[in-house]
Amino acid sequence: MKKFGARAAVVGAAAALAVSGLAGTAQARAGAPYIGDGYANNTNAVWCVQHIINNWKASWGPGAPQIAQDGVWGPQTRQAVIDFQNAFTSNQADGVVGPRTGYALLTNDPKDGYAGHGYCYTYIPSTSGY
Repeated sequence: MKKFGARAAVVGAAAALAVSGLAGTAQARAGAPYIGDGYANNTNAVWCVQHIINNWKASWGPGAPQIAQDGVWGPQTRQAVIDFQNAFTSNQADGVVGPRTGYALLTNDPKDGYAGHGYCYTYIPSTSGY
């Protein structure tokens, strides 16, 4: 019985190490769920995406197309996310703001007080360690 207990402890410790090893991989932060079609989109999170994308588009020059900053996820916001993904991320453009797209949004314009570690940081998913 002692051998069984010792083996169970070793197996349990190995499982705990395996799980803790995964904790450092890129993941969305707790409290910042994915944003897009089929997700329970937080109004503040959607507004942040719309705001950051509008700042990016404004850098194109006068008359650059803008999307409504109304906090409502819809086809125009989804298409704007796809356009942003095509320009800034290496992952497939799917119109969903996950950790990689979120990181690109948050780091796109260091002068934007809402991005980076500003207001939108808590609403947009990002890679771990950011």
